[in-house]
Amino acid sequence: MSIQVSALAKHYGQQKAVDEISFEAKPGKILGFLGPNGAGKSTTMKMLTGYLKPTSGTAKLCGFDTQADSLEVRRIMGYLPENTPLYTDMYVQEFLLFVANTYQLKDAALRVKETIEKVGLVPEQHKKISMLSKGYRQRVGLAQAIIHHPKVLILDEPTSGLDPNQLTDIRELIRNLGKDKTVILSTHIMQEVEALCDEVIIINKGKIVANATITELKNEHKMASLEDIFRKLTS
Repeated sequence: MSIQVSALAKHYGQQKAVDEISFEAKPGKILGFLGPNGAGKSTTMKMLTGYLKPTSGTAKLCGFDTQADSLEVRRIMGYLPENTPLYTDMYVQEFLLFVANTYQLKDAALRVKETIEKVGLVPEQHKKISMLSKGYRQRVGLAQAIIHHPKVLILDEPTSGLDPNQLTDIRELIRNLGKDKTVILSTHIMQEVEALCDEVIIINKGKIVANATITELKNEHKMASLEDIFRKLTS
């Protein structure tokens, strides 16, 4: 398994933001990670990426513990946070070259060129990031997440702020990335989950309330709509 989570918990005083959750994610699959606001999604994502220390439990990416092996985890992981931190005074190409050099990539300039083409940033590559629309900034964020060919890709609201045309392009890109990587995708958009995800985890009040394929969930709950299932499990 590319991702193994065991009894992972994060407490803030008496509040259990994430309450001893366990799950696995496989290579070549896209896992949808769903939940209402405040359910523990982003907290879980931050623990998976090593940016947040769990209160208890473990998370491993390709066998590397997110706390004990944090450098290895960062080498094999790509992360797009909900609000992507970007150096807005840098130019797109300049920023991505900086990221590539941080990973000490060979042929960094070629890798930047390939990544810019892959995420559809060619027309904007010579602009300052501060001049870009929200949708194009999101593409820059996705570019920095995949530039080093990570084995695991963690995407927190990856299509936030995209128009319908951009949405189609980025969904297709994520679908292609999911063929040879392990992808965890957090979103509020149920159509996105249906279009992209092989399996779904629903978290509510820090606990996992569903972990199955979309077909299995629909059969189990006798409902045709993933949105109705989500509302039933999280209301």
